[in-house]
Amino acid sequence: MFHRGDRVFRTVTEAAAAEYEFVRDTGLLAALAEAGLALPATPVGAEVLGPAAAGARHVLEQPKLAFISYPYEWPFEALKAAALAHLEVQLTALDQGVTLTDASAYNMQFDGPRPVFIDCLSFRRYRDGEFWTGHRQFCEQFLNPLLLRALVGVPHNGWYRGTQEGITAAELDRLLPLRRKLSWRVLTHVSLQSALQRAGDKDGAEAVARTARGRRLPRAAYRRMLERLHAWIARLRPAGRGRTQWADYAASHNYDAQEAAAKKAFVAGFASEVKPRLLWDLGCNTGDYAKTALEAGAARAVGFDLDHGALDAAFLRARAEDLAFLPLLMDAANPSPNQGWAERERRGLRERAPADAVLALAFVHHLAIGRNVPLAEIATWLAELAPAGVVEFVPKSDPMVRRLLALREDIFADYGEETFVAALEKRARIVASETVTASGRRLIRFQRR
Repeated sequence: MFHRGDRVFRTVTEAAAAEYEFVRDTGLLAALAEAGLALPATPVGAEVLGPAAAGARHVLEQPKLAFISYPYEWPFEALKAAALAHLEVQLTALDQGVTLTDASAYNMQFDGPRPVFIDCLSFRRYRDGEFWTGHRQFCEQFLNPLLLRALVGVPHNGWYRGTQEGITAAELDRLLPLRRKLSWRVLTHVSLQSALQRAGDKDGAEAVARTARGRRLPRAAYRRMLERLHAWIARLRPAGRGRTQWADYAASHNYDAQEAAAKKAFVAGFASEVKPRLLWDLGCNTGDYAKTALEAGAARAVGFDLDHGALDAAFLRARAEDLAFLPLLMDAANPSPNQGWAERERRGLRERAPADAVLALAFVHHLAIGRNVPLAEIATWLAELAPAGVVEFVPKSDPMVRRLLALREDIFADYGEETFVAALEKRARIVASETVTASGRRLIRFQRR
């Protein structure tokens, strides 16, 4: 893969050319792109890459996505949507005599809330009677993380971020209560896989592989397995879904109607004037202000929050209302780092900055008081993330700050609007500000110097 400015290219070597040409000639790649299931791959001349295309049989150009995210950042509903789309890609491919070489969740990305398959070169011709070679990977990177939340009530994100490769059947099997294992689907995709993994550890993986090679799976049975997995995953719901700490914030916040309208008007005016191609909404909750910004002129928005319930609601809302908005799980005090091979395979949040604009509404006090981050460092960090933004400062007199301080000593003598603004002004110019609540919440619009 090669990047040239905002253009993205892939090369097909001589060794892979025959498989690529077979898949291309079935019309599968074009059909998936037309259906919105995969990114298009357009043939271009090798001269566009110059010496980098040496030895390439084909050069393909794909559109550049606005933002790259990873499965450990996806809320449950986003991971579920990606899993279903991945299965739909496989079912479409199977109809054309094509299958996938793997089932990596990292081959899925999001265009707003719409999952899209990005690896046009991981297809090959289907061999009659073969087993699904990517089944274990699909389970580890899609199914098992979903089941962890659906059957045990534990979000997948922290575990996934730590391992990078998902959750093994053996690990999940140890966590499941016996009554969950009595399900035929769990038995087939988790417990049996766990037993095979243990057998591989004991007797050698090659013995297990020989057993698999000696069996045949008719194409109709292969299709039924994919369809049944799709139907099962479509019905999965997070265990204990209901009120979480901030999921009902939009309905229970301390703004009256006039104050809420003033806050939305301030955000709308900012978005209308700046017209950011990519807006980051820190502490996005269910996406109210991201939606306001999108309606006022922002092209796309990515939201970050820590509340799983709020994020699931935000993702479902973005899909239902066709918003160019992707809500992701992110702890601002511990954001995703550079990870993978040589720490370059998956980029941390800072490496994916800057956005064109940032919203940080009702956010600063959670870092300053909830996580002991100095106000000056928060101001610097926000100014580094984007060249323009709106930040809301919430004073100690506000009920939400009093709530944070209720169970701890107030050691934050320097927590105040003047301190924060002074720190922000070292990095940015204050363009406008407005007090929008009776408790003194103040919106501050800045432009980086």
